[in-house]
Amino acid sequence: MFIKLINFFSTQLWLRRTLKKLQNGVKRVVLDVLKLREPSLPELASSLSSMKGVEGVNISLVEMDQNTESVKIAIEGENIDINFVQEMLKDNGAVIHSIDEVVVGKKIVSVK
Repeated sequence: MFIKLINFFSTQLWLRRTLKKLQNGVKRVVLDVLKLREPSLPELASSLSSMKGVEGVNISLVEMDQNTESVKIAIEGENIDINFVQEMLKDNGAVIHSIDEVVVGKKIVSVK
């Protein structure tokens, strides 16, 4: 249990450092998130889509247990403020596990 806590806190420290670097021109970000069952997915998507610079949000349920849900969240827009995304998720009972994709630049480039 102690090792799991150390791994969790070291991951959170890494995320904070990474998020500080990702502030200019973010057009798309895909996050692996653990959230409480409430708010619902539509409510969370609506909250995220109301943020400045966000043009669209996609939330996919990956796994569900009695109290939590693991979800993938894709956010697209212009100059997405990832720190604000993290704060909004925290305010909604969610925590970022990992940043799975980030797109910056003049256009979105897909990996096939």
